[in-house]
Amino acid sequence: MAHAHRSQNSVALVHPQPLIHPQPPVVNAPVGFVPRPVGVINPSFGPVPPFDPASLPQPGFVLNPAVLVRMEHRRSISLLQFMSNEGLIPSPEEELKRKNVIEKLKEIVLTWVKRVAWQRQRPKQQIAVTSATILTYGSYGLGVHGPESDIDALCVGPFFASMADDFFIVLRNMLESRPEVSEIHCVKDAKVPLMRFKFDGISVDLPYAQLKLLYVPENLNVLNPYFLRNIDETSWKSLSGVRANECILQLVPNVENFQSILRCIKLWAKRRGVYGNLFGYFGGVHLAILAAFVCQKNPHANLNVLMSSFFKTFSGWPWPTPVALEDGRLPTGGTRETRALMPIQLPCSPYGYCHSNITKSTFYRITTELTLGHALTRDLLRLDFDWNDIFEPFCYSKKYSRFIKIYLSSSNQDELGDWVGWVKSRFRFLLAKVEEVQGLCDPNPTEFIDPDAGEPNVVFFWGVQPGRINFSDIDVVEDDFMQNINNGGYQGPPGKMNLSVIPTSQLPGYAQLDTGSRNRTKACWRMFNYHQPRVPVFSQHLPLYFVGYAATDKDAKRLDAWS
Repeated sequence: MAHAHRSQNSVALVHPQPLIHPQPPVVNAPVGFVPRPVGVINPSFGPVPPFDPASLPQPGFVLNPAVLVRMEHRRSISLLQFMSNEGLIPSPEEELKRKNVIEKLKEIVLTWVKRVAWQRQRPKQQIAVTSATILTYGSYGLGVHGPESDIDALCVGPFFASMADDFFIVLRNMLESRPEVSEIHCVKDAKVPLMRFKFDGISVDLPYAQLKLLYVPENLNVLNPYFLRNIDETSWKSLSGVRANECILQLVPNVENFQSILRCIKLWAKRRGVYGNLFGYFGGVHLAILAAFVCQKNPHANLNVLMSSFFKTFSGWPWPTPVALEDGRLPTGGTRETRALMPIQLPCSPYGYCHSNITKSTFYRITTELTLGHALTRDLLRLDFDWNDIFEPFCYSKKYSRFIKIYLSSSNQDELGDWVGWVKSRFRFLLAKVEEVQGLCDPNPTEFIDPDAGEPNVVFFWGVQPGRINFSDIDVVEDDFMQNINNGGYQGPPGKMNLSVIPTSQLPGYAQLDTGSRNRTKACWRMFNYHQPRVPVFSQHLPLYFVGYAATDKDAKRLDAWS
């Protein structure tokens, strides 16, 4: 452990310097002292009596290193207990439910790929051996998911199973027929096309990657270049999340410590309002790489020290210098990211960077919160320290005197989800327009519902300081943003949008402007409405074999080119 080796037998306590350091000097522990691991709570570790301030030595006196070790240990355990009390760790029953979902999905895609092989008249020998699999990534793949987290799962299929026809039509119809599956949506025009649905009540995001293979191993090694040769660009993007996860887990020195600190900083980012890639803040992969970076720099540190090191490191980081994990390779001298304000390099990809929507406004907010976090954690052993101070929800109503109110509505709840998801995917353009006329803007990621409105709705409140923006300006911003939305290719029923500027005194009662946990609507739009007439599709290889339903006439025409 980081505190088990020191260069001296005692440490002079110099006030007011903190008692710990992210990389402490080496000292020898006193004879008879047996250090304990702090990654988990040891049941044999009895209750620690309250620390008496009178027992602290005055400046110039010597502090026993065993006291330092014990205090660090107690702080780490208290943080683990805090995270447990917040309900961030799924119960064994919830874990089993998610595991069963993955196993059922694997069975479904295996049946699917053999059906596609038969429908495409592959030889019997190929039908017998061909396969597809499901790989997990994101928070679930990293082992840091919560009880309400969704599952990011990648469907990997062989060379003959296409995305447009076999994935989005055949597999979708198979999923629709399952009693465990509901609310299927197809996100076909995203950078990473995917299906989104609920399986036994758990939300699942399912993109697709097509490999130049006949047999896809169940536990495919996505870092092996043999399996990735000659794949298309869309499949490569779909695989990037799984590859990033695998690299991170291989590069961190201690997976348990990495998972613990990542849970902590994700909660911090959500509570302080700096989590949400669509709003210009950190996304999950950004925080995972930053957490892994700190773990690499402090390979033997406990959770207490890792938290302090995280804020110290990135509050003083010389942005836009990229953050990159050490993977044992020599620097390539390749193209550096010059457009991003906070570039973070994807692991195992010398030229790839995390997609970022960070603007000058959100950059200022993130760096401000990192600086505040550093101030609160630079001396974790002080007597009045409380982890609640780090995770205190950001209070927007005390910070800002005015807000931009973004009101989104639709005629029914199903259409609202599609509409809100699409508008959120264009929020970066809106934020840039607001910055043009106002300056800094703080886009609160929290979604609210106006209970007095007579239609399904979602409301956002973005904080702005007193400045140049007024009612005429916001009308221009709304017109430009609406034009951007309409030109983006949205295929669903258009909803309504209204922007307005309101003072803090006029915030409605339902807008509790903290950043506590709330459900958010993900960007998704349906392929079609199942209640509308649908076009049946039959195989060109077996004319009497029914494949499924196409979404529209456009899709039916596209199927004419089915190979």
